[in-house]
Amino acid sequence: QVQLVESGGGLVQPGGSLRLSCAASGINVDIYHMGWYRQAPGKQREFVTIISSGGTYYYADSVRGRFTISRDFTKNTLYLQMSSLKFEDTAVYYCSASLRSVDASSDSGAYWGQGTQVTVSS
Repeated sequence: QVQLVESGGGLVQPGGSLRLSCAASGINVDIYHMGWYRQAPGKQREFVTIISSGGTYYYADSVRGRFTISRDFTKNTLYLQMSSLKFEDTAVYYCSASLRSVDASSDSGAYWGQGTQVTVSS
């Protein structure tokens, strides 16, 4: 059974940092396209960043230079390091794993975590 379990969310002030983790079981994070998506209240889920199985990095323009995706094969865990956080980064962040498409939103067989809340507020 595949499980993706996110952690590390919380309340942070503007300009602050957080690191999200996504612990995977039932799959190997090194052979899947792994990604982070987010959904703000009243908005559709959007792509944040992806690391492909081949090691190519993709970032949304809104987070490029502030967020960094990485994965640890030994821990089978995906990470999202977020810095210089802004109010507009407030959302539920979801981890994804996909085999058939780099963009998990295009893969009906993709796996998703339950999400972790990130709130940027002063």
